[in-house]
Amino acid sequence: MISNLALRELRSLFQSPLAWTLLAVMTLILAWLFLVQIETYLSIQPNLIARHSEQGVTDLIIMPLFDSSAMVLLLIIPLLTMRLLSEEYRTGTIQLLRSSPITSYQIILGKYVALLATLGIALLLIALFPLSLLFGTTIDAGRVLASILGLALLISSYGAIGLWLSCLTAQPAVAAVSTYGVLLFLWVVNLSGQSELFGWLSLASHYRPFLNGSVNTGDLSYFFLIIGASLLMSMHQLGKQQREAAR
Repeated sequence: MISNLALRELRSLFQSPLAWTLLAVMTLILAWLFLVQIETYLSIQPNLIARHSEQGVTDLIIMPLFDSSAMVLLLIIPLLTMRLLSEEYRTGTIQLLRSSPITSYQIILGKYVALLATLGIALLLIALFPLSLLFGTTIDAGRVLASILGLALLISSYGAIGLWLSCLTAQPAVAAVSTYGVLLFLWVVNLSGQSELFGWLSLASHYRPFLNGSVNTGDLSYFFLIIGASLLMSMHQLGKQQREAAR
């Protein structure tokens, strides 16, 4: 049942121009940034060689790309998640789902699996940029793989938070703006530097170690906690609404 719901949601996403447009915009922006990084690297390469600098392609081209990808996807993913359940509420199709023998957790997981499939396409497109450099130079494969893993966990967290906020309103625009607000807060909450709690809450604090090639259980647990908590709150909210509608 979850797979059927996921396929239905995927068809809905890609039958409209929204998903295609967002993927195209993301690719164009990151491709331009990637080419700018390459041009900058080529211009300073003689100086790096003269100074015997250890910084290379991975540090000066690939890692800035992954850093930029996190922010570009923060702007794009709320536009993908805003309609996941808000549109169902707005059009009334949620009643069809409620009248069918489908539980709230199946609805949420079906929507989330479809979203992950879409985000997987985005991640693949991003991964192709650093992999293309293999034709002309060497890269730090371990660090690149760690960065891909970190970006995968980060955008999965973005999507889970967006899905939860889409459960709370029948207005897709409100869901998108709310998602932007929450994600931006979680991204910059550590900037004050006044509390260890704020540092722990920050998405950036747990994403940046992956860019340095560090994969540790603390960062993995943080992302899994964000994803799990967001999905559980989504299931609770949808189940609550189903119980209220049944009265």
